[in-house]
Amino acid sequence: MLLSRSTVVNLEVCGWTFFKHLRTCNPNNRISAKSVSTTVFNSLPHFTALTSRQKDQIHLYVDALLQWNKRMNLTAVKELDEVMERHVEDSLAILPPLRDCYRSHCGTSYEKLKLVDVGTGAGLPGIILAVACPEWDVTLLESLNKRCVFLEHAVGVTGLSNVQIVRGRAENLGQNLCLREQFDVSVARAVAEMRILAEYCLPLVRVGGLFIAPKGYDPEEEVRKAEGAIQKMGASLLQVCSVESQSPHGQRTVVVYLKDRPTPKKYPRDPGTPAKEPL
Repeated sequence: MLLSRSTVVNLEVCGWTFFKHLRTCNPNNRISAKSVSTTVFNSLPHFTALTSRQKDQIHLYVDALLQWNKRMNLTAVKELDEVMERHVEDSLAILPPLRDCYRSHCGTSYEKLKLVDVGTGAGLPGIILAVACPEWDVTLLESLNKRCVFLEHAVGVTGLSNVQIVRGRAENLGQNLCLREQFDVSVARAVAEMRILAEYCLPLVRVGGLFIAPKGYDPEEEVRKAEGAIQKMGASLLQVCSVESQSPHGQRTVVVYLKDRPTPKKYPRDPGTPAKEPL
């Protein structure tokens, strides 16, 4: 059903709500990008490595995020420079370990990946990764309709054509054959602890694919507690690596898991169960 000229088609596909973004976009409806201070700009190595068009797309996304954040709770970060440092640069910092691990262990081309961002919220890191890697197919999973409406708007103003938005809970979507074990990489940022994330994310990853979890300075205890859950989901720990970060909260890490074998059909469990009863 065509909803409006804002370029959204709302389809029911395999039991979940699917927002497909079309390529057309009215430039008169775009929000102009705000400038970032020279000092902050020069301190963001991953961002400065992008092309001019990619930088413009991220500026447009950040501007939309801050504007919509005045009306709905999308992020606790309210200043432009802070969004660039804590959200954009941290999202881009995932790419080097993702690239290295995928090329070393997954045996297929890194250039065309199917990536799913589980519990994407305001589109972090999914939209940023879609901007940085336009050849990828990026799926954003989000359970709240109001956030999906923002995501559709953000995809529109940035002009992204490689993003789809799926509304639903990870527990339900992980049991859907249209999505289950269909992705090369799953990623989840600031969603839950690792035991819970494992059950949300790994059922969506194909055998031989990766699950990427950005975490804080020292996730060792969290990783240790999640060993049983990771094993039950059919995966194993591949790497815990430090990443360059401008976050005021200090050093960040990325935890990488390799999906070794299929996830048992009983996982993920019913909605709410993984959070209430972590494996």
